[in-house]
Amino acid sequence: MKRLVALAAVVLLTACGGPKDPVSAPSAAAPASGAHSGHLSAPPAEPLRAGERFQSLSMPASYTPKAPNGGTDEYRCFLVDPKLTSEAYLTGSQFLPQNADIVHHAIFFRIAPGSADEARRLDAGTPGDGWTCFGDSGVEGGTWVASWAPGANETLLAPDLGYQMPPGSLVVMQIHYNLLATGGRAGGADRSSIRLRLNDTTSAMTPLQTSLLPAPIELPCTSAESGPLCDRAAAVADVGKRFGEEIGGQADRLLRLCAKGAPPAAGPTQHCDRPVPSRSTVYAVAGHMHLLGRSIKIELNPGRSGAQTLLDVPRYNFDDQAIHPLAKPVVVQPGDTLRVTCTHDAALRGQLPQLKGTAPRYVVWGDGTSDEMCLGLVIMTPSA
Repeated sequence: MKRLVALAAVVLLTACGGPKDPVSAPSAAAPASGAHSGHLSAPPAEPLRAGERFQSLSMPASYTPKAPNGGTDEYRCFLVDPKLTSEAYLTGSQFLPQNADIVHHAIFFRIAPGSADEARRLDAGTPGDGWTCFGDSGVEGGTWVASWAPGANETLLAPDLGYQMPPGSLVVMQIHYNLLATGGRAGGADRSSIRLRLNDTTSAMTPLQTSLLPAPIELPCTSAESGPLCDRAAAVADVGKRFGEEIGGQADRLLRLCAKGAPPAAGPTQHCDRPVPSRSTVYAVAGHMHLLGRSIKIELNPGRSGAQTLLDVPRYNFDDQAIHPLAKPVVVQPGDTLRVTCTHDAALRGQLPQLKGTAPRYVVWGDGTSDEMCLGLVIMTPSA
């Protein structure tokens, strides 16, 4: 299965608690602290709406992550079964990171009934609980239906909107474990869970999809830094070593996707424009970066008459990555353009407790906490 950039191109155009350590620079964006808040309690749920019910799913057993290939991050996928015997719609979800000291973020993929046996074989054929899954679920056709990052809670849209869950569907729980504090060694066990909000009354429901807008990261070392990984080619090779060939190739694929193959233009701010292929309605948006992120924006038709800003986070905070419902849904048409723009700051590497001591590097797209992402998430549904 193709990894995140390929997924974004196909899906869209056919993405820690506790006291903060403020950065001394006046313009700093209140970045995350070096430690999370440990074990969390489930926040109170909003009342169920007509036709809804709760269902809680937990990892099969406690898992102790250990980063592979000399890295400091592990992405682990766990297969869980909601035991659906009839069609339902996923109208909300609350993820509970049981060991928030090491949980960086989580993504949930619906596995269609036709791919269920493939997922079970992958799970059974991998030693230990779950399987390593940098990029996506590792199962063909896995569809993004929920996510969590620090600061996120259950986000409820209109009660007639949700993600289709056919009978026999499975769920892959992909958890990114951040082991920077232990240098990649085992950092304690985790048994996270998720509470699904399901609506079994499907006749009046409208299906949602999460569409992904990735953009390149081409962030050079600061003028005060030096080292072998300040060379772009060496940094790209290092990402490939830690996460595999697919993730290692993301930087160049993003250039082909967003810059039409032009040479890298190193700098703190990068963007990507993607054409809208069909009439759709956008209901909510979110943005995801890592610890070097300063700002992220999602725009519709920038520079054109009627341009709109769908998301503007001028002071990005890793501990506040909630989904933002739009005050009024926005209809997009064929020929429209969606743009995601991110600004990163390499100087934060020397200021944040979690990154102090990490090697200076030319930062490109990578799955690690010390790497970066620029990802816009657009929750949308085709218009009637």
